[in-house]
Amino acid sequence: MFIWLVASGLTLIFGVLGVLNFAHGSFYMLGAYLSFTLVRLLAPHFALALFLGPLAVCAVGFVVERWFLRRVYALELPYQLLLTFAFVLVFDNLVKLLWGAGSLSPPSGLGPLEGSVAILGRKFPVYSLFVIAVGPVVALLLWAVLERTWIGRIVRAASSDREMAAALGVPVPALFTGVFVFGTWLGALGGALAVPYVGLLTPGMGETIIIDAFIVAVIGGLGSLKGAFLGALIIGVLSAFGTRFFPAFDMFLTFILMAGVLLLRPRGLFEAAR
Repeated sequence: MFIWLVASGLTLIFGVLGVLNFAHGSFYMLGAYLSFTLVRLLAPHFALALFLGPLAVCAVGFVVERWFLRRVYALELPYQLLLTFAFVLVFDNLVKLLWGAGSLSPPSGLGPLEGSVAILGRKFPVYSLFVIAVGPVVALLLWAVLERTWIGRIVRAASSDREMAAALGVPVPALFTGVFVFGTWLGALGGALAVPYVGLLTPGMGETIIIDAFIVAVIGGLGSLKGAFLGALIIGVLSAFGTRFFPAFDMFLTFILMAGVLLLRPRGLFEAAR
């Protein structure tokens, strides 16, 4: 579900804006670090920190899209990748300046999400079950907004033909900014939820998650949210079984799966509509 939250924002941004945002993993990292700080400041109000942390990262996403990324929409993909990769370096060093280059241990105190419950004779952490529930809820809400609301129709229209949408009166630049900020919020939410789970917070944690998110997006089909959700489930389950039974080949299994999907379906399991 962590991978899905990050991959959903990455997929949404690419599906609408046509931008492969390599800095998306950095938003995940910033969401984790800001939520970590807020959990300490607002303890024991973990839910409030979980709400405010991703919102603060949205302000960063707004600045990145409004004054930097918007200038390279018309340029070729390598320029977009170079710009977003530059932000990866900027944010990594910013985190080192503000929080230090070492690892940080997540604070304790999850309130009602602490402890475990017994299911079929085995105990499962309440927080893990909470995260597992959040993922499908986010997926359903995204589907409902994009497929059943007028905002979703406008977003899909702008992603298909931005010139025609602009001619019909849609404020495309503002729409793109809103979509990018929302995608940033999804990545930051994944980082905030990861604070009690990942064990240690490190300045390079964004690079690890963005690789998994790109793999998920490629497997599911770039721009396809349902493909990203299915891809995240496949990668998560495969990683769990690989860690348990083939620990030496854990990452290897993921790349074998991606290679197999690309050989059989080069556009991914679900080709996006754009």
